[in-house]
Amino acid sequence: MTPTDTNTATRREIQVEIPADVVSRETDNVVQKMQRVARLPGFRRGKVPPTVIRQRFAEEIKSEVVDTLVPKYFHEEATKQNLVPVSQPRVTDLHLHEGEPLRFKATFEVLPDIELSAYQEVRVDKPDTTVTDEEVQESLNNLREQHATYSAVEDRALADGDFAQASFQGEPKNSAGGPESAPAEGAAKPVNVDDVMVEIGGSNTVREFSENLRGARPGETRTFDVSYPADFSDQRLAGKTFTYTVTVKAIKQKRLPDLNDDLAKEIGSFASLDELKQKIRESLEHEKQHSAEREGKEKLIDELVKRHQFDVPESLVERQIDLRLERGLRALAAQGMRAEDMRKMDFNRLRAGQRDAAVREVKASLLLDRIADAEHIEVTDEELNHEVESLASQTKQSPDAVRARLTKDGALERIRNRIRNDKALDFLYRRPA
Repeated sequence: MTPTDTNTATRREIQVEIPADVVSRETDNVVQKMQRVARLPGFRRGKVPPTVIRQRFAEEIKSEVVDTLVPKYFHEEATKQNLVPVSQPRVTDLHLHEGEPLRFKATFEVLPDIELSAYQEVRVDKPDTTVTDEEVQESLNNLREQHATYSAVEDRALADGDFAQASFQGEPKNSAGGPESAPAEGAAKPVNVDDVMVEIGGSNTVREFSENLRGARPGETRTFDVSYPADFSDQRLAGKTFTYTVTVKAIKQKRLPDLNDDLAKEIGSFASLDELKQKIRESLEHEKQHSAEREGKEKLIDELVKRHQFDVPESLVERQIDLRLERGLRALAAQGMRAEDMRKMDFNRLRAGQRDAAVREVKASLLLDRIADAEHIEVTDEELNHEVESLASQTKQSPDAVRARLTKDGALERIRNRIRNDKALDFLYRRPA
């Protein structure tokens, strides 16, 4: 009973035969169980003859015998042939007749044979993560901006450098130049802002706001149009024209705090400005190193996948697509998307759009698993316990409860494999050039 490839290098088909005496014993067991609970007119409970049970419940008996014996003997035969299924088997050609062996074919997927190709030679350039004085100063300037104060200006009009405390309403215009009435779904919607600070002449201020509000005084209202370019950062406004009605409530001037020890103490109880600078430098270095490591590891994975060409089991790809979609839907829900809106999404198109990334992730996982084997990389109980404790802290449950749930769901082993793959990737990244 030699397995044969069908369609891809990861698909196998085996033929299984279950001895007739085994089938007969299991059939008798099923009949006896049914006999104890069957209720049929003319018979007391538990007294229905076996022949009647076999005639009346023939299909049910056959189904239960198959459900009991097929998985057990499929796994025994797969193990005998040194095959490790990664998908549920598709059972065909089922032959079950009284007094005869139960025969069937099972088609399933296995992991591909992967021959590692010079993975030790894969390297990535590691960028300089040194933090410059200019970058520290830029962060300090941002902190000053965050702690700026605004004071009212009396008896003059708005000028460059001032901030207009204002409210405004924006109405989208149609292609004919007039206001849109009953806009269609997907069309621009009116904009209403009760209180906003608009910097006159500011680098981040839309030019038309500065031009039309310059010279205005508190209490004055001005109306003007703004045509946004197609590549405008806010897609709700990009390529559209709005008519704005802006009312200036007050004129404010911004005052930045002095860059000294007092500001350092106010920001985060730092003893001095030098201590604040040092903390900023360390934080920026950590961010740079984290970003460089993340990008470097992504490049490593790209190179590994490019160097190794092999088929991947479709079942693993589908499972990875499911995980990616699940993460995406959770993110949308966290952003406030309603469940009924999610149900309207085109999931076939979404699945198709996730496929390439899912294939890459499956290939990367299989490769890192093989590299971990080659380098004898394992996960310690301490590392696994740390992950369980972290999940327990996030979900506000006891570590024992989290471990029990993960074990029941089969997720604990997946977590162990993920940690092992992460260690393999970290091993490749940190090897000396």
